[in-house]
Amino acid sequence: MAKNEEKKDLLENAEVLAEKVEGAEHWIEQNPKIVFGVVGVIALVVAGYFGFRYWNGAQDDLAQKEMFQAVRYFEADSLDLAINGDGNNLGFKQIIEDYSWTDAGNLANFYAGAVCLKQGKFQLAIFYLEDFSSNDQIVQARAYSLMGDANMELKKYEEAAGFYSKAADHKPNKYFTPSYLMKAALAFTKSNQNDKAIKAYQRVIDEYWESTEFQNARKYKAKLEGNS
Repeated sequence: MAKNEEKKDLLENAEVLAEKVEGAEHWIEQNPKIVFGVVGVIALVVAGYFGFRYWNGAQDDLAQKEMFQAVRYFEADSLDLAINGDGNNLGFKQIIEDYSWTDAGNLANFYAGAVCLKQGKFQLAIFYLEDFSSNDQIVQARAYSLMGDANMELKKYEEAAGFYSKAADHKPNKYFTPSYLMKAALAFTKSNQNDKAIKAYQRVIDEYWESTEFQNARKYKAKLEGNS
């Protein structure tokens, strides 16, 4: 009996499905303009997406070539030429304006921030570095640290401590994280947050005991504890 009922349900469902398909086909026949319009819009969206990706990739390649000389100037410590260009080659500032949506334009923000920091333009350095973002293990943490340096120069110690902490927490590693923690501890100390400074030093001691920062972390932590 159960099998007969199951067979009946299947037949009825098949009939309902067939009726729906026939209804859909009839609607399509009666509304061809709407159907072709929807299909056309979907095709345009898909084509636009892949077209933009191709165009953006080409723009990024061009921006990378344009930025080559600016990077060389940066490495040679020719900071004005690096950020403003030399009349023939673009500087980081122009690359950001012309190619802001590309990976190269994004990286130019990092370089521009580093240049401004070296030039003593601390608030401008923060402005550029805030517009930079990366999933890279080293570069993003470095950008946070540079923002910390800029805030330290501006005597905004609490903000500096926050950026150094972000640098330390961004994909921690034994090569750079200890130095970020030491900077964070100093900033915490200057902002009268000795408890947080002690915790930062303790983290160096516990997690990075092979680092060159280990001995200083022990010394400064003991000094803070002795003063508290």
